[in-house]
Amino acid sequence: MATETATLAGGCFWCIEAAFDDIVGVDSVESGYIGGSVEAPTYKQVCSGTTGHAEAVRIDYDSAVISYDEILDIFFHLHDPTQLNRQGNDVGPQYRSAIFPHSPEQEASARAAIARAGEDWPKPVVTTIEPLARWWPAEDYHQEYFAREGAGNGYCTVVVAPKLAKFRKSYAARLKDSVAAS
Repeated sequence: MATETATLAGGCFWCIEAAFDDIVGVDSVESGYIGGSVEAPTYKQVCSGTTGHAEAVRIDYDSAVISYDEILDIFFHLHDPTQLNRQGNDVGPQYRSAIFPHSPEQEASARAAIARAGEDWPKPVVTTIEPLARWWPAEDYHQEYFAREGAGNGYCTVVVAPKLAKFRKSYAARLKDSVAAS
């Protein structure tokens, strides 16, 4: 197994985490904060929009099963990369679309993925490529949030569940459940 890591920010980390949890080849997904100036930030601090952090996910994956390019293509399918510092009603720099490459090869792939995404979206893609910075895991209650709270949480019911339904339809052949059933 060739484990690699991708770090991506695309709005609320609950949505991105829940989708990548379902993908074959993804070993783990952790929600957290990256790219800011405050040491050990809290959710409340990050939500203020003043720390410089983005809500993000750190994805450990088996590169023999899924490539970084595939991870990035899924990422661009999961959120609207044309919205600057927001995703829907989530507004602020903490909800920016950003890629934090772990290597020069990942940076080159990120640039190519942004170009590909630019061909798919009617407006300019504003996703940034930012230097890999200190990773701060989000509080425990944010980890696997949709899996635990989805049905009973209004935001998850209105925002996350429809995104996941659309995602699961588009990527049905890549889902852990569908591969296990084969």
